[in-house]
Amino acid sequence: MKTLRLILGDQLNIKHSWFNNPENNVIYCLFEMKQETEYVTHHIQKVIGFFTSMRKFHSDLKKLGHQVEYFKINDIPNKQHLNENLSFLIKKHNIQNFEYILPDEYRLDEQLKKICETLSISTKAVSAEHFYTDREELSQFFKGKKQYLMENFYRYMRRKHNILMIADQPEGGKWNYDQSNRNKWTGQEAIPPLKSFNNEVSEIIENIQTANIKTIGHFNDDEFSYPIDRKQALAQLKYFCEHLLIHFGDYQDAMHTEERNLFHSRLSFAMNLKLISPKDVLKTVLNYYRTKKNDIDISQVEGFIRQIIGWREYMRGMYWALMPDYKNENALNNRNKLADFFWTGNTKMNCLKHSINNSLDTSYAHHIQRLMITGSYTLLTQTNPDEVDAWYLGIYIDAIEWVQLTNTRGMSQYADGGKIATKPYVSSAAYINKMSNYCNSCHYNKNKKIEDDACPFNSLYWNFLDDKRSYLQNNFRMGMMYKLLDKMDRNDLMRIKEKANHIIENQNEY
Repeated sequence: MKTLRLILGDQLNIKHSWFNNPENNVIYCLFEMKQETEYVTHHIQKVIGFFTSMRKFHSDLKKLGHQVEYFKINDIPNKQHLNENLSFLIKKHNIQNFEYILPDEYRLDEQLKKICETLSISTKAVSAEHFYTDREELSQFFKGKKQYLMENFYRYMRRKHNILMIADQPEGGKWNYDQSNRNKWTGQEAIPPLKSFNNEVSEIIENIQTANIKTIGHFNDDEFSYPIDRKQALAQLKYFCEHLLIHFGDYQDAMHTEERNLFHSRLSFAMNLKLISPKDVLKTVLNYYRTKKNDIDISQVEGFIRQIIGWREYMRGMYWALMPDYKNENALNNRNKLADFFWTGNTKMNCLKHSINNSLDTSYAHHIQRLMITGSYTLLTQTNPDEVDAWYLGIYIDAIEWVQLTNTRGMSQYADGGKIATKPYVSSAAYINKMSNYCNSCHYNKNKKIEDDACPFNSLYWNFLDDKRSYLQNNFRMGMMYKLLDKMDRNDLMRIKEKANHIIENQNEY
């Protein structure tokens, strides 16, 4: 009885129980497919990263003695579509059983269900053996509750897995050190050089070009710097613990023109491909914290852990709780087009110029750049969330829909009407100036609202609040801002709205 087992490009977990022992009657398959490169236009480094990691995983499986069918993007047998590739191999090897790891994207989950319905052989889906939670755990936790508050889920996770706990209480006496994680970095603590890996990828670049795969972004090298296997991911994690963790919490919300990464781990790509698990990450971070307790404050560690077992697990749970309708949510009825400069970085707004060019150059930006710069701007300009989703899903190397969609449509764009975020994450120039040095060298003046050199975020902010009053005025977290709006002189507000509408209609001039 021959078994064919499918491995998707984000399921590269060499520690999965499937791979414990080679079996003569089991064949694994991995495919580089246009189906996966064309459902959205991806960053060139994202395509390189997936293909490079998949090829390395194929090599590692072969070294362990497993039988593997691997289709590169230009291989002749490659039909470029999952259905056809599986059918080809099932017939070629006279397969009697088909098995797959549960996908983390709804799109692929549905496709594989339909494929299995058409097969005349036995089929089976197994766990990814990666996350702390299963798909339904969050839904069960919030069953009967009116709100899906992440903080409640985070505390449940801390207790359940005994992470930073003393008996039933949080270590250090506080559940959340978010108030300590909002410092502006001005160079007071030195930032170590970026940890990178010299993965040679010239063949893959040539393969992508031969296949005529349309991509966005930049890559002007033959070496790929992100980790592509478990060994490299563990090295990245070790580097983070030894050099960056000590100040991660302090500056996790900071932004700076001269420092793209600050103290962030840049582990998200490796984690989302499952090269390394959240349990690996937290075990290592906690072990390092225990041995360096005199040097590392708990606020640094808690801030990082909250990102992993709080936000990451929460976002995945929300994705499975709310799909498929979630993908079409547009609670604020935003319809405007995404500005052209999101594809070029050509804008005079310094914060957007840096954040977008960082993304185009490296296929990466940290969470505050995504949330409070690019995300805040697209929400303030009332951009269609479909267009925002496509940009975020394509541009970032770590963007897989289960984590991208909930962060973008929910947290960033408030398109779900508050299922994930308790308020829209928008700001005027004041917040950007508080958390970065972007305003210092900007073409625009952070203190002005309507003049030619006024920061666009200022008029856009008040215009957004006024335009969306019917949706937001009863939000308890927006009360203070609406009181300020109500006190504003009506003539001043009209001039602000005129300025904002000019910006929205002529975004590419700014």
